[in-house]
Amino acid sequence: MGRVTTRVRRTRWDVGSGAQVERPDTIAVEEPLEVRVGPDPLTTTMRTPGDDFDLAIGHLLTEGLLHAADEVSTLMHCTDVDEDGSPTFNVVEVTLAPGAALHRAPRERTESMTSACGVCGSASVDEVRTRSRFAVADDGVVIDAGVVAALPDALRARQPVFDRTGGVHAAGLATADGELLAVREDVGRHNAVDKVIGAVARGRELPFTATVLVVSARASFEIVQKAAMAGVPAVVAVGAPSSLAVELATEAGITLVAFTRPPRFSVYSRPDRLS
Repeated sequence: MGRVTTRVRRTRWDVGSGAQVERPDTIAVEEPLEVRVGPDPLTTTMRTPGDDFDLAIGHLLTEGLLHAADEVSTLMHCTDVDEDGSPTFNVVEVTLAPGAALHRAPRERTESMTSACGVCGSASVDEVRTRSRFAVADDGVVIDAGVVAALPDALRARQPVFDRTGGVHAAGLATADGELLAVREDVGRHNAVDKVIGAVARGRELPFTATVLVVSARASFEIVQKAAMAGVPAVVAVGAPSSLAVELATEAGITLVAFTRPPRFSVYSRPDRLS
């Protein structure tokens, strides 16, 4: 397992007094992760090391490449090493279960994925829009408004890496009653979502009906799309929504909540699920 945080030297400047103070600082690690299916490279993303198997499974599910976690037989870190000969744990090899195969071709990208990028680099807008297998709009879940307002604080209470660095996003999957089933952190908001979906999928079949995806970041297109691909009927974001996120949530029938700062939030689609 690679390091989640590291220590570096930093100089803090006070422009008013001219003072300069040197001290060590704890920052989040960002390293590449290559995911392979068998011997074939699938994608490379910049991520915070840790929960790499959850990330690999979540990515395969939210991209529509696999339909269930049990289509994976084994996952292993390859024995890649750095220039000093030390293992990096930056390559995960996925072996599919007997009889399993990818359900669609991997998304064509024009560049590797960065920690800020979920669907950027795709060859066309049409390629970005992966269609969910699930009728999320038909999910009849009802969520209390008080539960929605409390979710960001519940998520924040389970962000140890953010406490140490201030440099990572978080995503959690909760029940309609507000119980967090899993929380994951990463420098990339889309990676955090893939990690938490992959973690829950290892013990529960898709679709994730009657659940809520809560994210510490803004509500962007790729966050809503990943929710749709996992059959999640509601997304709660601390930050702002994007126009395409609102459009997709409306089209998919997802309840999209943003600017969630207790005791207030804003609802952009399917407010009928809130009570």
